[in-house]
Amino acid sequence: MIGCIIQARMGSTRLPGKVMELVDDKNPSLYYTINQLKNSLNLDKIIVATTKLKEDDVIEKFSKNNKIDCFRGNSINVLDRFYECAKKFELKKIVRITADCPLIDPEIVDSVIEKFNSSNYDYVHNMEPRTFPDGLDTEIFTFSILEQAWKNAKLPSEKEHVTLYFRNNKEKFKIKNIISKKNMSSHRWTLDYQEDLDLIRNIISEIKSRPILTNHIIDLFKEKPNIFEINKKYLTNEGLKRSLEQDKKFLNNKT
Repeated sequence: MIGCIIQARMGSTRLPGKVMELVDDKNPSLYYTINQLKNSLNLDKIIVATTKLKEDDVIEKFSKNNKIDCFRGNSINVLDRFYECAKKFELKKIVRITADCPLIDPEIVDSVIEKFNSSNYDYVHNMEPRTFPDGLDTEIFTFSILEQAWKNAKLPSEKEHVTLYFRNNKEKFKIKNIISKKNMSSHRWTLDYQEDLDLIRNIISEIKSRPILTNHIIDLFKEKPNIFEINKKYLTNEGLKRSLEQDKKFLNNKT
């Protein structure tokens, strides 16, 4: 079974409650993440993994109302949350999507899954080096290597960023990075800041077809490039940079 675990929480530091912010007249961002993924041809199950914190009760309620399984786990150790979720639902292959990707492209998700299935890969992703827009990050890995990471990860960053242990230990695993034919890494439609939310609302209001695919957004960019200027000042992977700073403190304390 190929299960997709959507990582979601209300406690974002940059835009608190972002996953439940409305992006159209009635639906929150998480609704779009789920419904974009429902158009994948290769996913057998979708699960929302949130925390046990009271503030995330709303995510569990929303998931149940939309007939999506919800798992609640560790609020700090996201790796543990993923591992326990995958274990509970007996997933052998896990697709990881974060809930700050309301415009995740199901066709790209399927292409990553198909590459994973084409050979004996442990982990396939489209993130490093980045050639896809920020907001389309897709990863798939085996339960076996997730368990290895869960047992062996020591750094705070490896516990916060579920798949970082794989990329830090490339020699141990068979890893494949998917490269886009055209480098689109300068584009950004992830959800971290108010300006990102404004852009996503604009994209959703402008594009009427569902699901919303990458080529639809690129066509909109060509037609109305000014819409996309609103969040240009923000860089990618700011959360990871903060985690790496925590690693330095962790290692210094151990020393």
